[in-house]
Amino acid sequence: MTDTNRTAGNPGRRDTQPGASISRATGKAEGSAFNPSVHDIYWREAYSREPYYRADYTYDDYAPAYRTGYEAGGRYLGQGRRFDDLESELRSNYERIKGKSRLAWHDAKEAVRAAWHRVERMMPGDLDNDGR
Repeated sequence: MTDTNRTAGNPGRRDTQPGASISRATGKAEGSAFNPSVHDIYWREAYSREPYYRADYTYDDYAPAYRTGYEAGGRYLGQGRRFDDLESELRSNYERIKGKSRLAWHDAKEAVRAAWHRVERMMPGDLDNDGR
């Protein structure tokens, strides 16, 4: 068994089946489904470098927005769905899971979009035909 079976944030925790390896770029394990924990690890480390970041918010405020974006990206991008076409649904999903986040939708939207596009960039081609 190799360290590729362990998450970047917790080397003792395995998220895949024995013999599978995690692609840190895609958040997918070979032979398994989309792996949201890899996306969470990425955003936990990257959120404060994003152009929409505001120092008065913590990662816990941004986390539900990222989750909304990467889960929707993983679910819809292979279907050719576009972020802008799904905004109403994404907003509803965000409002449903935001918990104690202090971000209103207008503050969270760009984080949702960033997570969506990160998933898109990991996949071959322009799956939602938006030129990205």
